[in-house]
Amino acid sequence: MLLKEYRIPLPLSVEEYRVAQLYMIAKKSREESKGAGSGVEIMVNEPYTDGPGGSGQYTHKIYHIGSHLPGWFKALLPKSALTVEEEAWNAYPYTKTRYTCPFIERFYLEIETKYFADAGEQENVFELSGAELRNLQVDVIDVVRDQLTGSDYVREEDPKIYVSQKTSRGPLDDDWIQAYLDHRQLGVPAPPPGDGTIMCAYKLCRVEFRYWGMQSKIEKFIHDVALRKTMLRAHRQAWAWQDEWVGLTMEDIRQIERETQEALARKMAADQLSEGDEEEALAHSCSAASIPKMVCSRTFSLMNTNTPLHQPRPAFTSSHCLCTSSIVAPSVRRIRSKNIQECKHPNGTSTSSWLCSAI
Repeated sequence: MLLKEYRIPLPLSVEEYRVAQLYMIAKKSREESKGAGSGVEIMVNEPYTDGPGGSGQYTHKIYHIGSHLPGWFKALLPKSALTVEEEAWNAYPYTKTRYTCPFIERFYLEIETKYFADAGEQENVFELSGAELRNLQVDVIDVVRDQLTGSDYVREEDPKIYVSQKTSRGPLDDDWIQAYLDHRQLGVPAPPPGDGTIMCAYKLCRVEFRYWGMQSKIEKFIHDVALRKTMLRAHRQAWAWQDEWVGLTMEDIRQIERETQEALARKMAADQLSEGDEEEALAHSCSAASIPKMVCSRTFSLMNTNTPLHQPRPAFTSSHCLCTSSIVAPSVRRIRSKNIQECKHPNGTSTSSWLCSAI
């Protein structure tokens, strides 16, 4: 298990950040739910008591990540591997989030977060044991100094450029954190552009990928790309979107969350309906009349590795195959196992099981 603590200072108050974070999550959920194979399903969003951090708001979400993967890679995976489930307990200023993937049983990601009105100077806020503390890596994410590149960079979200029309905060320079610390040491408020307010999100991230030969590489990749880069951009957005969330109450936020949940549900329902129509069309196109004999014969010869090489492979005509287009067409991954009809070799061997596993 790779254990890291990320510290992310922002020139906001702890109270402001609560609204900023929830608004940012709702907006990003809508923005990233575009196109087939993408989106977020909000299964549960309700209060809880006597849970992590005491009382708070519990959410259960399913992220569809197929659109974020290369096509060739998706073709190798079952549909269950293209989703990630998230459970979150928000007892602000403490939160706990857990991610699992139904297809990858040995994958585990848990994030605990505490929010404090400081610049990230506190040590061991999670009260770790000696062994965990010795293995802990601390990484400070500076939303100004740590720049994004390529398509991840959005000029309007750059703290070095952004100026709030409502609060007049910004732009921030590279030394904004040190300026706050210097003014605090002198006992005077820090001047604009950050107006002297500061808070820090302390995030303890536990990543475990228990597969021999891949564990260290995958865990490092998850930290460096899936976590660090995502958190950097999200916190830059929380800052740069403040003209949209400043002045909102928690009642406003809950209403936005309800509207987001309804919009995402409509989107996912439309996607599933469209996908069902496509699958029906694909199944219809797999009729014996529409599959050339040569394709069926070639498909079987490629797949039936049990046939000795020194013997001629048995003829395999279209009359034996009802769904070989799922092999020759890239869209095969869109056909669920229940819709794949068995292909029978003349000797009676069923090919459906290894057909699905090859998909």
